Amino acid sequence: MKRISDFVGKYMAWIVLIIAALALFMPGTCLWIQTKWINYLLMIVMFGMGLTMKTSDFAVVFSRPRDVIIGCLAQFVVMPLLAFALGKAFGLSDELLVGVVLVGTCPGGTSSNVITYLSKGDTALSVGMTSINTLLAPVLTPLLTYLYLKTSVNVDVKSMFISIIQVVLIPVGLGLLINKLFGKYTQKIVFALPTVSVTAICLIVAAVVSHNSEKILSTGLTIFMIVILHNLLGYLCGFLIGILFRMDMPRKKAVSIEIGMQNSGLATSLASSAFPQMPMATVPGAIFSVWHNISGAVLAGIYRRIDDQSMEE
Repeated sequence: MKRISDFVGKYMAWIVLIIAALALFMPGTCLWIQTKWINYLLMIVMFGMGLTMKTSDFAVVFSRPRDVIIGCLAQFVVMPLLAFALGKAFGLSDELLVGVVLVGTCPGGTSSNVITYLSKGDTALSVGMTSINTLLAPVLTPLLTYLYLKTSVNVDVKSMFISIIQVVLIPVGLGLLINKLFGKYTQKIVFALPTVSVTAICLIVAAVVSHNSEKILSTGLTIFMIVILHNLLGYLCGFLIGILFRMDMPRKKAVSIEIGMQNSGLATSLASSAFPQMPMATVPGAIFSVWHNISGAVLAGIYRRIDDQSMEE
């Protein structure tokens, strides 16, 4: 089982990409996966995240509050603004604009911690930022979504708030509590969590892509281009913010990755539950889920070769 988990963790990006391609070009193979399962699948991923967390993960908030505050502010300022600007610049329909903005207003993704570790970045800072951003999400995600979309669509802030509490905070909190009380036992199964999480993510992507394959193909390259730009500009802005605040290289990497990699599974879930009349709003989150794992793996390879000494030279 551990070998399988290690394999899945190592080749996650390619596994998700293959499943997405299968769902897009042979949708009939994945139509059995219902979109109504998305929330439950995301809850499994979030519960797994909670099982890997410890109360000590929040210590960085108190020991290095400046870094965490910079990272959290950047997360909820840069990505929503980029999402809205790109959506408007490319003249997206309201449905797709909702999906892109939701990706931008969601907190950083759990995979950012893994990519930061592989990049030889500041993993403690990455975990701390992800944890705090996740706690802030029930308030900031609905609020920012409303501020950016209020002139275009009707945004049910209350529904989004409740959905994030149910899908994110409760599972994460439950996982954290179980790990706190039964850590001796949870450590024995932690190795299997990558397999469980990747399976859930693949099912989410397969459900969204297969049920919207015709519409995705009909949008052409536009939505793919926006998702890629959104992600890459997030990495770039995060790195520049690290330079602006004179962070060392490990912290620059952590902030860059945290900002660029979003909890796109949550964006897909919110699009499905808060905007049921807009099925295409789930598509940007699904595409982002595939793309940011690929770009994150590539970025980790680049960042591993960069350190403070090489930058000075």
